[in-house]
Amino acid sequence: MSTAVQRSTSLRQLVIVLGDQLDPAAAAFDGCDPAHDAIWMAEVREESTHVWSAKARIALFLSAMRHFASARRAAGWTVHYCALEDEHNTGTLAGELARTLRTLRPTGLRMTAPGDWRVLQALRAAAAEAGVALNVCADRHFYTTVREFAAHAGSRQSVRLEYFYRELRRRHDVLMPDGRPAGGRWNFDADNRAAFTRHGPPPRPHPPRFAPDETTREVLKLVRRAFDTHPGSLDEFSWPVTPDQAQQALAAFVRERLPQFGQWQDALWPGQSVLWHSQLSAALNLKLLDPRVAVNAAQAAWREGAVPLASAEGFIRQILGWREYVRGIYWTNMPHYAIANALGAQTDLPRFFWTGEAPMPCLADALQQTLRSGYAHHIQRLMVIGLYALLHGVQPQQVHAWFLAVYVDAVEWVEMPNVLGMSQFADDGLMASKPYIASGQYIRRMSAAAYCAQCRFDPSVRSGPRACPYTLLYWDFLQRHAARLAANPRIAPQLRNLARLSVTERDTIARQASQWRETLA
Repeated sequence: MSTAVQRSTSLRQLVIVLGDQLDPAAAAFDGCDPAHDAIWMAEVREESTHVWSAKARIALFLSAMRHFASARRAAGWTVHYCALEDEHNTGTLAGELARTLRTLRPTGLRMTAPGDWRVLQALRAAAAEAGVALNVCADRHFYTTVREFAAHAGSRQSVRLEYFYRELRRRHDVLMPDGRPAGGRWNFDADNRAAFTRHGPPPRPHPPRFAPDETTREVLKLVRRAFDTHPGSLDEFSWPVTPDQAQQALAAFVRERLPQFGQWQDALWPGQSVLWHSQLSAALNLKLLDPRVAVNAAQAAWREGAVPLASAEGFIRQILGWREYVRGIYWTNMPHYAIANALGAQTDLPRFFWTGEAPMPCLADALQQTLRSGYAHHIQRLMVIGLYALLHGVQPQQVHAWFLAVYVDAVEWVEMPNVLGMSQFADDGLMASKPYIASGQYIRRMSAAAYCAQCRFDPSVRSGPRACPYTLLYWDFLQRHAARLAANPRIAPQLRNLARLSVTERDTIARQASQWRETLA
């Protein structure tokens, strides 16, 4: 894919389009005309190497970018596209923009606000150095603006998802018949925690697979060649890379899996990373799918009686609530949020996070699925992988870098708060009112003991050779952070249980937990 030839006439506006901004209706295009303006896009190594990005993540971004560029050219736009293997590619977004500005000399630059603080700073600096004005436009892809979130947060002592979510439900009239919450409740989370029986999940349709077309096949060859040492596999690559494919994926989810999504969204089962989940987050985060379309589809299915309210509300809460909330947390707290480490965790990430060879079947399964396909559902991420990292005491920035690297849907604005705040409690409760900690009994319950039946450890045992590492490290976590967490009313019952343990058992737990970490160092 070569760079477009420079026009003979002067260029008015150069519209910057990043890999997670693939929306032709984005605000950056407002007032622009293909006859006078052009699009700029760049594939650069830095965006795949500032964290050790998995092959599937790299391929998804590059394929979606190339499809977007092709569609814009077909719509009459000139697209100045810097391909990864172009001879003079500098390897960074800032370097490529600077090189382009020296050649094209546009009157001005426009872009939709990026999802990554680092990228925004780099592009602003490149534009300033070239003496070209950069107009950063608000991202209309979201229901709210960062300023609106800041106003909401500024009026409250603590910023919790539930109240922000309720505000957005009212403002956008979502699941609000007659101005009241559908079913008389704002939140059906308590109804969405069922586990499977010992027989496992019932039959269900598989998510749609999108066979790689010629463009995607070329990208897969490129990624195998240029990023051969990076983790992961491309053998199963079938992600939606165009808006049409994203719409097909949404329709199939609403029709086939949303009806039972609410009931089993938290359930675990060996070898199953999708179950009733939508797998739409990547399409949403690359802007191939508008969140309003997804929310409206779920709401319409509920109104038609095709989907239970608990399922529709649970899905909508993830988009209208959580997705908007974490974006607000990110942009109102950067750049200092990136270095948050309230619990002082300093242990290195265990090597098995990159190989999948974890000692416990539940963790090994989640890691291997992730490394193979670039996906795991939210309970695997939060309560299997993230929980283990938290209990182990891994330095949170290493956890963040791993999550950003391996998941195809990982964009920093959504991944960082989910990891540092929700998963690792590194922000000292800014997002979550308590650490999301549990013993191995949680995994036993949510997997109907299917993992534990394969395991040499017992989640009901706190110490000794049979102790489940989750259970051992759970009690060790409570001991190590008891003083800090003593004032938190939501953790008080767990601390009372800790106080019932004998001094001898507590010493044994601390010693064995230390030995476990040393063994995995």
